[in-house]
Amino acid sequence: MTFASLPDRRADLDPHGPAISDATGSLTNAQLLSRVRAAARHLQHRGIGPGDVVALKLANRSEFVVLLFATWRLGATITPVNPALTDVEVARQLADSAARLLVVEDGWAGAGDGGVATLAVDELFQEATASDPTPHTDTSALALLIYTSGTTGVPKGVMLDHTNIDAMAEMGAQALQLGEADRCLLILPLFHVNGIVVSVLTPLLAGASVVIAGRFDPRTFFDLVESERPTFFSAVPTIYSILAALPNEVRPDTSSLRFGICGAAPASAELLGRFEDRYGFPLLEGYGLSEGTCASTLNPVSGPRRAGTVGIAFPGQEIRIVDPSGTDLGVGMDGEVVVRGPNVMRGYLGRPDETARVIVDGWLHTGDVGHLDAEGYLTLVGRSKDMIIRGGENIYPKEIEDVLAGHPSVLEAAVIGVPDHIWGEVVVAYVQPAPDSTVDPAALHALCTQKLSRYKRPTSIVVVEAIAKNAVGKIDKNTLRAAHAPAPS
Repeated sequence: MTFASLPDRRADLDPHGPAISDATGSLTNAQLLSRVRAAARHLQHRGIGPGDVVALKLANRSEFVVLLFATWRLGATITPVNPALTDVEVARQLADSAARLLVVEDGWAGAGDGGVATLAVDELFQEATASDPTPHTDTSALALLIYTSGTTGVPKGVMLDHTNIDAMAEMGAQALQLGEADRCLLILPLFHVNGIVVSVLTPLLAGASVVIAGRFDPRTFFDLVESERPTFFSAVPTIYSILAALPNEVRPDTSSLRFGICGAAPASAELLGRFEDRYGFPLLEGYGLSEGTCASTLNPVSGPRRAGTVGIAFPGQEIRIVDPSGTDLGVGMDGEVVVRGPNVMRGYLGRPDETARVIVDGWLHTGDVGHLDAEGYLTLVGRSKDMIIRGGENIYPKEIEDVLAGHPSVLEAAVIGVPDHIWGEVVVAYVQPAPDSTVDPAALHALCTQKLSRYKRPTSIVVVEAIAKNAVGKIDKNTLRAAHAPAPS
């Protein structure tokens, strides 16, 4: 079984059971299948077939899930597009993925389609016909193209085939002990692999249902919990931090929740404990990356949860800690985290050299640094290169540095992440003026607004006479970070 035929299976087993819902209404399993068949027919009508790429630039809504299954039914591929991207960023993703069709919100008037045909989401066919296509069954077909920034600053397409997503969802359903009585509340954006795989595909595979929420709002989040009665949800540390800081009089009924999943960025043991003490359900911290179809470790649902760790390997995955030569390191020794399993990506689209650098003998080299204890619990102690994680969003400094350095008044730029109690980290940029030039920070902020998504833009731009360098002449970001370190108590 691939996800192309999951709606059919659910409709056969329990046609009137709940499948997905959003603010506009709910769909039973039979209704979901009907909508998927109609959407597949519409995509086929627009010339979409095996191997084609369909881009979805949509907010969280039921149609996103319908289009996932409809596209896979045809043997085609989905590339999710962050609606917050600039026109330049959207056009770059569409060109790199060779997308044939871009599905957008009604009334969208963006200019970033790069000449790709567009389809307003509410124009989708609503009724299936006798000629609806049967599900495509090739497990090697590409299912998702997830774009993730690389250390070069150029987003790369992570190729995930049906074998990858099938394996990851089965692992997740087993690790989370999901069943038909479960109900997932989706609050993470569907343009992330986490939102798609953990919050949609995994529960649907397990026979559970999904409630699709819009943008996270701390003022209404617990109202949703009380009205929809989910049994779990997945979020990033920033969300848990915001919820933990709500006024003391906020005392919601959380009795339906079995657990929350915490991932995408490190969370402190103090935050996890404070949240659990207040709201009465456990948080399971995990770790993974898009190249591994989202998740590789998780603190167990049943069994010891160890604060400060990101848990143990998912069933079917292996975790090792290695030195630069690839030699295994002992218990408690820090080294690079490498992962192996059927969830490891096929590779980066059109980038065989980069693929060969990160996948060696079937092992995915994450670039993250950590150690394992005697029971296999992973503790992360560093992150790959200089990546910044703001509210669960991965930001690579070079992309921002390239934008800033493109201004004629800037000789050199260095971007770092600075600790922030709400976002985890925020972006701070240091710039060195070009000779005989004066830097106007306001002009640089305007340039970033034009070139970069909001979450990537620096919160402050610091003009310095010279950017700190190390002994070999490379920018010394450790010195820059030290200026923002909290004073010793």
